[in-house]
Amino acid sequence: MKKFTMCALLLGLVIALASPVFAWDESKTKDLGRDGNNMQWWLLEYGKNAEGKNYAITRKYYTNAKIKNETIELLMSKFGTSPEVANSLYFTEYGYEYTDDGKQFAMTYLTHYDRLGNEIHGTVYDDSSEATKKNFLGITGIPAKAASYVFGRKISSAPSTKSTSSNSSSSTVSKKSTSSSSSTSTVKKSTIPSKRIVRAKKK
Repeated sequence: MKKFTMCALLLGLVIALASPVFAWDESKTKDLGRDGNNMQWWLLEYGKNAEGKNYAITRKYYTNAKIKNETIELLMSKFGTSPEVANSLYFTEYGYEYTDDGKQFAMTYLTHYDRLGNEIHGTVYDDSSEATKKNFLGITGIPAKAASYVFGRKISSAPSTKSTSSNSSSSTVSKKSTSSSSSTSTVKKSTIPSKRIVRAKKK
């Protein structure tokens, strides 16, 4: 049984590494530690995008069972995600855009994934409607930690207005999705071999 389990794990790792995904640049991958809800965060990518805007991409792992369960409930109640798919929730990725002075940020997208990197639900904040409007807020918490890498200097958290984009579980599913409102998850893929972080497949 032990040998079978080990073979299965090795086979899974080989399949994951062979799948058509794009690895994140390891030089930019940073451990951001845990937030106030004991959720583990990673910085995956940062810098300036093609439009010259300051950006960062982070990933949150559900290391707090209570927050995970709350998010699962919201996925089912707000978006009609099936219990089977919602319960496979494993991590969420966030995109941030920062103002040039490093004092404010807005969320550009968030996507929920299962353990195998299949997309469960996603929302893109592109100002195409009221529900997907980019809201710029004072930088706090995880966005502030990520901003320090974006700007190459320490960015202090803004005074205590609560951010609605990174540290509360309800914020992760609070707006209408522009990418998927069904319970199926087939569009994006990301795998998680034990030691590296990989990019979700683009459409």
